[in-house]
Amino acid sequence: MVPEGYKLVWEENFAYEGALKEEDWTVAVGERWANNEQQAYTDRLSNVCVKDGMLHLVSLKETQGIREYTSGRVSTAGKHSWQYGYFEICARLPKGRGSWPAIWMLPDSIGNGRHWPECGEIDIMEHVGRMEDKIWFSLHSERHNHTRKDTKQYTVIKDYEKVCSEFHTYGMEWTEEYIEFYVDGEKACVFRKSDDTEDQSESAWPFDQPFYLILNIAVGGGLGGEIDENALPYHMEVEYVKIYQRL
Repeated sequence: MVPEGYKLVWEENFAYEGALKEEDWTVAVGERWANNEQQAYTDRLSNVCVKDGMLHLVSLKETQGIREYTSGRVSTAGKHSWQYGYFEICARLPKGRGSWPAIWMLPDSIGNGRHWPECGEIDIMEHVGRMEDKIWFSLHSERHNHTRKDTKQYTVIKDYEKVCSEFHTYGMEWTEEYIEFYVDGEKACVFRKSDDTEDQSESAWPFDQPFYLILNIAVGGGLGGEIDENALPYHMEVEYVKIYQRL
């Protein structure tokens, strides 16, 4: 359900075959990632490809450099970014302990030397296979992030059924005053800039700048946890991405 007053400004329906369009997407390649994740990301079609009208991200048990697993991570970094709007992604999530798929956003400023978590991070959807029926919605900032134990967390975890067997839409309305998350058009939670009555500075709310979109499956790591190799390959399918902004 698109909120009233928004106009479609960009969409990807994956109506082609093979590699992602280079003019729209950046495919990550590398072996060293944060959070003790165990995958190497590649641009091989076995990990990232478009077929049957969908984007397929696949994690495999195979050695790549220092890693024993490969996976897919794609983003619009350097191609498209947005400040505010309504974002909707239709996806079916992978099943299996150790999988850690996410639909999330980082700011353009991280590419210009601004470090995490100062730069900010928006997690439209996170899921881990060890907690199959739960979806995580989070905001990260210098003041509010998971590495701090003495401050408020902008994270909500809610129960949903069949996220690994059926397609669901994951939505976000992002404005100057709040960021609200949706699943299948139903509100999951909302975080407001005014929620922090002590600090409304950029250190607590760095979300008034352009961000780009990321889709990926991490393997293991701090949140993904123990890897069940019998569950591999992990397979995430994305049917579409639609982004709307105010008229």
